[in-house]
Amino acid sequence: MKHSTYVYPIPNPSWIEKLCRWADLHFDFFAYTNGNNHQYPEGPFATCFYAGNRLLTEEEIWSESTDFKKVGIIGYDFKNRLEKLKSENPAFFYLPEICFFTPSFSLEFEGENIHSDIELTEEFLKAIEETELPTNSKTSGNVHPQITEEKYTETVKTIQDHIIEGNTYESNFCQAYSGSFDSWDPIASYFKLNVLSPMPFSTLLKAKSQWLISASPERFLKKTGNKIIAQPIKGTIKRGESNAEDALNKETLAKSEKEQAENLMITDLMRNDLSKVSNTGSVKVTELFGIYPFPRVFQMISTIASELKDGVRFSDIIQASFPMGSMTGAPKIRTMEIIEELESFKRGWFSGSFGVIEKNGDFDFSVIIRSIIADLDVKKLYFGVGSAITYDANSTQEYEECKLKAQAILEVLSGE
Repeated sequence: MKHSTYVYPIPNPSWIEKLCRWADLHFDFFAYTNGNNHQYPEGPFATCFYAGNRLLTEEEIWSESTDFKKVGIIGYDFKNRLEKLKSENPAFFYLPEICFFTPSFSLEFEGENIHSDIELTEEFLKAIEETELPTNSKTSGNVHPQITEEKYTETVKTIQDHIIEGNTYESNFCQAYSGSFDSWDPIASYFKLNVLSPMPFSTLLKAKSQWLISASPERFLKKTGNKIIAQPIKGTIKRGESNAEDALNKETLAKSEKEQAENLMITDLMRNDLSKVSNTGSVKVTELFGIYPFPRVFQMISTIASELKDGVRFSDIIQASFPMGSMTGAPKIRTMEIIEELESFKRGWFSGSFGVIEKNGDFDFSVIIRSIIADLDVKKLYFGVGSAITYDANSTQEYEECKLKAQAILEVLSGE
């Protein structure tokens, strides 16, 4: 869209939040993505805005012969349509397994400019400028963890027993925090979270009464022409209090045999997934165990790239690779069965994927982690956190890693 006909200066720093407020009043669906200028391998999300009123049918979502953008979510439980799996744990509230809309207009923000696919009228620009920002937005919610630390520790031991028995090598076990509210402002919560935790795949999505407020650090898949990449994250350590501690923590993560083993298992899994839809011999690991800084953590990220076979469709790619291995473990299908047995909640949108499919079929999808999922009609919200459990995992350290991943969201929901 950077080559679009229409370019306008961004009027002021609050204009984007005003745009979201205006869209909330006029559209059933909108999405805002922000790459936060991260130096991310293959680039972060473009900073874009999409708004529309038309929910796509499943036939339209999977169709290859469309001339419109598609913006939306594939929930984790879509796995049950791809494999003989089930999701029988209790849901916090109903969420569609797949939800895409087509925008009636799209904007991209680059530097000080707005790039638009349609001409923006004076009336439109004036309406955004005159949209008032609330002065007393409520971002707090009454949240609590679904399981105790004791239960978490017991479950880690059960997973390790499964590993000893050869049922799984690595399982991404997740726990949820859930809560309720009388009133809650998802837009204010998003912008607060993006200040506390500016991430490369930051996303705000409205789908009628349901909202995604995401500070995701992880890409699932990105397709450009016939090239596709996957970028699993496995390996986390907190940022240091000083430059010296920061450097030490980064080096500790880079040299950790445990974290490398976790990352390698999922990298191999994703290589295998991509090989199903790629030209023989084209699947390459272009970066293994890259260490990247984020506001509160360092993450270990590997990048796998390949060339797609001729005639491969979006549906073929999802069939081959969804859900992402970083949120399941390996081997994927048996491990998902174990996860279903041991987790206390239905994941829903959490650990699914949000993305945008362009008119030409290119797409970019994130992993829905470090994300609040809410329904304003039922006045409930939840978020999940997890980590990879391996044979030599220490349950106390894994629990602390989950708390670290939950920290920024808990700060938003505390209303401080």
